[in-house]
Amino acid sequence: MLQNKSNKSDNIWMPSNIPNIVYLAPTTKEEYLAMLDWATTQKEHPIAIRVPSGAVVSTGKADKTDYSKLNKFKTEEKGSDIAIIAAGNFYQLGKEVKEEISKQLGINATLINPVYLTGIDEELLNSLKKDHKIVITLESGVIDGGFGEKITRFYGNSDMKVLNYGAKKEFTDRVPLDELYARYHLTPELIIEDIKNVIGG
Repeated sequence: MLQNKSNKSDNIWMPSNIPNIVYLAPTTKEEYLAMLDWATTQKEHPIAIRVPSGAVVSTGKADKTDYSKLNKFKTEEKGSDIAIIAAGNFYQLGKEVKEEISKQLGINATLINPVYLTGIDEELLNSLKKDHKIVITLESGVIDGGFGEKITRFYGNSDMKVLNYGAKKEFTDRVPLDELYARYHLTPELIIEDIKNVIGG
């Protein structure tokens, strides 16, 4: 989780690159509870769950996801041209970015909850090539070796533009959180400016 206390923003890349481990990133209370239930009853994999921080987000509906079907992303809102893959705590930021894209660019972006930080949904990512030009990844952790780089690597030999957002590999315990968000472009306004630069380029 990106924060300025004890530098915990670096803990996505560590467990997500351990063989056989499954690392989950819940976006709501219901997802978190369902993941816990699955993790404590299955016997095939060691499981890590990225504990949500900040305000509790609840849908009020039980999560019925079958988490044994590994690396299946959830397309929460289908659009075109731009896809936002927003993991865990940053799913809410992804929703804000989607709204800002609609307001400023008139584009109905696709919003995706990746669920898994240890693998990618190749079928879904391939499908985005048909009607998307830009993919944005949002993660509350260090970019180097993180989730977003897996997406960038997947699209490496294609025309898809990928923008990765997260933290840099640095000590930030004495830096205010607002300053970090500005430094890493983790605001809807700054992300929109980056998109405009890509489109304009």
